[in-house]
Amino acid sequence: MRRFKKSFFFVISLVLFSSQGHSANTFNLEDFSKAPKFLSEFGFFQDMQNQIPAEDVHPYSLVSPLFSDHTDKLRFVYVPEGQKLGYVKDKVFIFPVGSTLIKTFAYLNKNGPLEQQLLETRLLINTNEGWKAISYVWNEEQTDAKRAIAGATIPTTFIDSHGNLVGVRYRAPNQNQCKECHQVNKVMTPIGPKARNMDKDLNYQSGEMNQLLYWAALGWIDQKLDSTPISSYADVNASLNDRARAYLDINCGHCHIPGGSADTTGLYLNFIEDSQEKLGIYKKPVAAGRASGNLKYSIVPGHADDSIMLFRMESLDPGIMMPESGRALADEAGIKLIRDWINKL
Repeated sequence: MRRFKKSFFFVISLVLFSSQGHSANTFNLEDFSKAPKFLSEFGFFQDMQNQIPAEDVHPYSLVSPLFSDHTDKLRFVYVPEGQKLGYVKDKVFIFPVGSTLIKTFAYLNKNGPLEQQLLETRLLINTNEGWKAISYVWNEEQTDAKRAIAGATIPTTFIDSHGNLVGVRYRAPNQNQCKECHQVNKVMTPIGPKARNMDKDLNYQSGEMNQLLYWAALGWIDQKLDSTPISSYADVNASLNDRARAYLDINCGHCHIPGGSADTTGLYLNFIEDSQEKLGIYKKPVAAGRASGNLKYSIVPGHADDSIMLFRMESLDPGIMMPESGRALADEAGIKLIRDWINKL
């Protein structure tokens, strides 16, 4: 971990150099030319290609992950030694300065003859200036990933869960696009690691363990978590309502939330929202247009095909589709889930 800590300190020092007589306005992560050019410079991984993390970097997983063109997500987290996480019910854990969330998007192609392909690795680094995002796109040799401020388009083919070959123009977002999802009240923030979305078992090198208990064993959590577990939207044994709400929460709720980028719509899809109208039931759109498909309400109970929500989920038109970024394909399983849910309301 020595190389990781040294390289990581280099990045963090870009915003902390004021303590050494330098201006924090001069050295900050908005100056991406001074951030590491290659992912390997951080030392996050013992084995880059096989995504084996360094000793002080720990894997984690979410009960319900965001849909991103059927990619697999390999998630890891680093928390500085001796530091703890803060906790507020129904919020993302409060990570100490120096923490980094690492997420690699990949096609692992477990169901067919294609080799796995690492596409991009996104970093969220918590600094004294707040959370900062950096994205790295993997080379064809799969040996390293290079910083991609402007994003990148990656034409590729993958094997879906049914064993079918699917072509896609995968899009790694540019630096500014990260704010579209990772911003609440104009402040950059993580999305996934809430206690309710972390309450699941994971296989670690030491064996299987609940993730929250594992984090407690690391000393990151030292308080009782007043958290309500959330169902996986893929769990067919869970109730249809719980699955649909979990899907909307992770795929839509980070924007459709008070203070989110879609705040002005008045459509709030986060898991704890309990207002029927704010959830979209018989709610008229704030701004009518072709994105409404000439339909009147976001959700018409019992009539999915008359609901704007489903119309926008099915669309691949950039001016209509929802989510509006992060995908080039439609999530057929998610569409079926929301269709069934609306029809049963």
